[in-house]
Amino acid sequence: MSGIILFNKPYGVLSQFTDERQGTPRPTLAAYIDAPGFYPAGRLDFDSEGLMILTDDGRTQARIADPRFKLAKTYLAQVEGEPGDEALEALRRGVRLKDGMTRPAQSELIDDPALWPRDPPIRVRKTVPDSWLRLTITEGRNRQVRRMTAAVGHPTLRLVRWSVGEWTLDGLMPGEWRRA
Repeated sequence: MSGIILFNKPYGVLSQFTDERQGTPRPTLAAYIDAPGFYPAGRLDFDSEGLMILTDDGRTQARIADPRFKLAKTYLAQVEGEPGDEALEALRRGVRLKDGMTRPAQSELIDDPALWPRDPPIRVRKTVPDSWLRLTITEGRNRQVRRMTAAVGHPTLRLVRWSVGEWTLDGLMPGEWRRA
């Protein structure tokens, strides 16, 4: 049986154990997780937060990360403006991006979730309201949720991956991890 680690990746942390970029080093998973033999099953952008799954089994890693398995991933997205029915319906049908149509997403407007404060906080503009969406996708293109919300006129300000398949962030603060 494979081992699974659930990790709440903080904002500004690479979703890998090393930083190959030259110059100022950036924080990596190695600063948080000391579990030899475990590797990320998928990625989460440097400027996104939330659930990462790590495993010590290659098959499990592929099953979680490979888009052909259509594992649902749910995100909480703080967006600019207040999306109306038309924008939400566009997300539900699928959005045309430069790399083609996305699969349909579950999307709904939600109340502000009770999340930890982000460090650094997002930039707040007094003249532009913001709101929160819950989006569930079954593919994993590069920066997909950010590109989808921008395509419907509501750029993402903060993005938190809440769940991957059956696993959730429930009970994990940023930088914390546990075995599943």
